Amino acid sequence: MSLAEKIKVLIVDDQVTSRLLLSDALTQLGFKQITAAGDGEQGMKIMNEQPHHLVISDFNMPKMDGLGLLQAVRTNPATKKAAFIILTAQGDRALVQKAAQLGANNVLAKPFTIEKMKAAIEAVFGALK
Repeated sequence: MSLAEKIKVLIVDDQVTSRLLLSDALTQLGFKQITAAGDGEQGMKIMNEQPHHLVISDFNMPKMDGLGLLQAVRTNPATKKAAFIILTAQGDRALVQKAAQLGANNVLAKPFTIEKMKAAIEAVFGALK
């Protein structure tokens, strides 16, 4: 069993298309355990009920944005060790710095390629194969 097959991934994005693209890319990289949430609040509820190893979250969402979710994940003892990759369409340095301060493991720019996603995940977990 590859590392990718063992990692439980939570995708959090308010855009259905983005969730589908992320899920498809993860599947192509060999991930099998993928859950999706439509906003940060739903994502945190899932993390509380069933902690995942990796959260890939959009930054700009209603209710609770990606940084709010990141902060909630990091302050919860049950989820604080989860890897967190923030997804953003903005090449905003301040956002990237804030995400790093809050404990994000990586930032992935939209639109992304499968190669860039793989590199962002491998930077956190090591080689997937």
